[in-house]
Amino acid sequence: MASRVGLLLVPYSLVRNPSRARLPYPLPSHHLDRPTYRRFGSSAPLRCPLVWPRQAPSLFAARAMSGSPGKPPYAAELAAAKKAVALAARLCQTVQQEIVQSDIQSKADKSPVTVADYGSQVLVSLALNMEATSGSFSMVAEEDSEDLRKDSAEEILEHITDLVNETLAEDGSYNITLSKEGILSAIDTGKSEGGPSGRHWVLDPIDGTKGFLRGGQYAIALALLDEGKVVLGVLGCPNLPLTLISNLDGSSSGDQTGALFSATIGCGAEVESLEGSPPQKISVCTIDNPVNASFFESYEGAHTMHDLTGSIAEKLGVQAPPVRIDSQAKYGALARGDGAIYLRFPHKGYKEKIWDHAAGAIVVTESGGVVTDASGNDLDFSKGRFLDVDTGIIATNKQLMPSLLKSVQEAIKEKSQAPSPL
Repeated sequence: MASRVGLLLVPYSLVRNPSRARLPYPLPSHHLDRPTYRRFGSSAPLRCPLVWPRQAPSLFAARAMSGSPGKPPYAAELAAAKKAVALAARLCQTVQQEIVQSDIQSKADKSPVTVADYGSQVLVSLALNMEATSGSFSMVAEEDSEDLRKDSAEEILEHITDLVNETLAEDGSYNITLSKEGILSAIDTGKSEGGPSGRHWVLDPIDGTKGFLRGGQYAIALALLDEGKVVLGVLGCPNLPLTLISNLDGSSSGDQTGALFSATIGCGAEVESLEGSPPQKISVCTIDNPVNASFFESYEGAHTMHDLTGSIAEKLGVQAPPVRIDSQAKYGALARGDGAIYLRFPHKGYKEKIWDHAAGAIVVTESGGVVTDASGNDLDFSKGRFLDVDTGIIATNKQLMPSLLKSVQEAIKEKSQAPSPL
């Protein structure tokens, strides 16, 4: 990005020094009445309106978007998404290494949220706006700033602000610094409801928060919806081995970890190192006999009914024990053939969110796999922030899907007819 720094328009009054500018993201309203700007490296003022992509074009001039001649579809958006996820992963790795109890914030639904959740969402929002926004910006994301705006959260907000700015400085791609209000505003760019029209980014800033807190698997999951269809997905899995998973906890005997999965509709799926190794095409396994299959499920018993998945595996004839790991890292592992089946059956009353599956689902389908609900219906991401699915979600290759679906429906029927425990 060093060559593009001259394009960044910054209010003259906010330039602290020639190399670092502080942007409140967005600026307070009193700066919006056609302020004076200058380009980095120039003393000449430049008159133009400041815009924020929720209402108007990005700070950067429009780049080549999907459908450009000679380029794959959504090439610019995919590059931006990979950049955003890798940047967020950098922050998450730092926090996981240094995690302390004071970094954990409790949300209304009692799931733990770390400073990394918020910081990851800020960095993804920033990177997408810098790299891939030519018009209105819409993002459906897990976090909002409500809890951070409370007086009791002042210390954690300060910590998030410091972490984001330290990550930006270390990465060096963007010569900007965010204020606390800028952090809160960036988080709230994820308040879109999505839907069947237009384009919407879909983000889970840390999928698998509990795994993250215990030092296990987690993922930064980012997808793009276009007219209600998922057209690209990126999964950053900092703790997932680059070699095939060989242990039941999702680890491997190999030393290198940190996988970045990506997929674009009609173009297949790839994996590369988070550090930037050459991408490699991936595909789901070709196992057609369930006896030789292994399956992934959630590590946390609160996230899936292990008794039901055990019954499904038994009916199917699977002999291997389940591989239990957190997050959409399971989708990535399935997509490159580490296992043959993924089963997710949340407890009654749980509503699946689109950010928990959008990126992972397209990575699997573009790897040649199939992802459906328990009735065999495709997942519909066009209905807002939640998925309308029947009972659970299953994924496997095309050879195993018919027998898997039959076993799933038999196990569900058997469970529904079983007497309730006293």
